[in-house]
Amino acid sequence: MVRRHAIVLLGLTAVALAGCGNRRPLKTEAGQSLPPAPYGRAEKPNADDLLSAPVQARPQRSVELRSRSQDREDDPFDLPPEN
Repeated sequence: MVRRHAIVLLGLTAVALAGCGNRRPLKTEAGQSLPPAPYGRAEKPNADDLLSAPVQARPQRSVELRSRSQDREDDPFDLPPEN
């Protein structure tokens, strides 16, 4: 019984410690620099620019709701397994 309580307490402590991360702006380490500017761009991107995904990498989701059911077309690639 005591061992079960110890395991639960250890788990709760781990969850509590995982949630208290330090948030501050990113900086480069001493002696390090950011990557060079991309081809055709004059200024170097900062750390926040490098962490944000471009629109092409994360496109908007298009949800088309169907107002009525529709029959599926035949799929020529839906073949039975070969023996």
